[in-house]
Parts: sequence; C-alpha cells; structure tokens
Amino acid sequence: MNGAPTGFLIALSALFSIINPIGGAIIFSQVTGERSHGERMLLARKIGFYSALVMLGARWFGAFVLSFFGGALSALRIAGGLVVASYAWTLLHAPERREEAKQEQAQEAAGLDEVAFFPLTMPFTTGPGTISVAVAIGSNVPAGAAGYLALLGASTAAIVIAVLIWLLYGWADRVVAAMGPTAIRVVTRLAAFLLLCVGTQITLSGVTDFIRDLGP
Repeated sequence: MNGAPTGFLIALSALFSIINPIGGAIIFSQVTGERSHGERMLLARKIGFYSALVMLGARWFGAFVLSFFGGALSALRIAGGLVVASYAWTLLHAPERREEAKQEQAQEAAGLDEVAFFPLTMPFTTGPGTISVAVAIGSNVPAGAAGYLALLGASTAAIVIAVLIWLLYGWADRVVAAMGPTAIRVVTRLAAFLLLCVGTQITLSGVTDFIRDLGP
C-alpha cells in the first residue's frame, strides 16, 4: 500500500464489501417502516456518525493495541488477512445467510427509541467483521511518510463509507424502490470478490514479512 490514493481505494473497496450499505439500507427500511421519514433520517445520521467512529477507531488503534500485547506485525497481517478472506468467501457463496443474520440483529430495534448505536450501528452496520477489516488494513501499511499517506487515504475512505451509510439509510425507501433483488445480489457478490482479493493481498504481505524476518 503506497500513498493516499492506493490506501483510499483498498480501504474503500474492503469496507464497502464487508458493510454492504445497500443491503443494509433495505433491511433498515424494513425494520424502521413504522417511523416517520424525519425519524429515519435522524437515525441514519446518527448511525453514519457512530459507524465512522467505529471504523476510524479500529483503523487507527486496532493494530497498535494488538501489537502492544505481543502480536508480531507479520502474524497480525496473516491472521487479519485470513479473517477478511474468510468473511469474503462466506459473502461470495452465501450472502443471503449474512443478510438473514443482519435482519435478526436489526429486528431488536423495532419499537425502541434509543437504538442508533445498539443494535443499528453495532452489530448491524459495523460489527466484528468491519472491525477485523479495519484492523487488518491498519496493519498493512509501510513505515514513514508512505504509511501516514496510506493512513490518510484509508481514513478518508472510512468517512466516505459513513456518508454513504447516512445517505442510503436515510433514503432507504427510495433505494428499495430503485433496486430489485437481482441487482442487490450482483452488487453483493462483486463486492465480496473485491474483499476476497484484499484479504489475500494482506495475507501475502504478512507471509512476505515473516519470510524476510527469518532471513539473515
């Protein structure tokens, strides 16, 4: 990962794939159908804000915390890449299973007033999978100026995803009307394939670093 544009594109594709804000918006529309448009817009804005905090926090501090407790950076990259690839594989072959799980999580929010953070942000929108992706991306940056640029690019991607969550959730009824089930499945599987590529790349970076550390 070298530079802000590359960091931005990798983080954007990975976070979009694991969060799937389009699919989330459809479920959000279903579980908030009894609320007014103004209430849904307010919820969407709060969820977008909280999602940004979760993604940025995991991105900035996740790798540091794990390495502080003794985890080698190469091992963190290998493990993180495998976790990301595993999530992507599940999404690629059985996206409906993940959407059903999200549906169950979000159903807990029906009829409640203070649900923006739990369960609509965590675990419905940015759950363990999102945190794993953010931590794995955070561990896969070079040292020095290039690393800071990659951090800037990935952080910008997290903010863009948060804005997408806000907009898509806020106008979820129109998203549902504009897209049919077939289009949703196509987008979900394309995003899952991109995520699988990202996870594989992170794992390969970790293996390369591990082999280099074993050298003389």
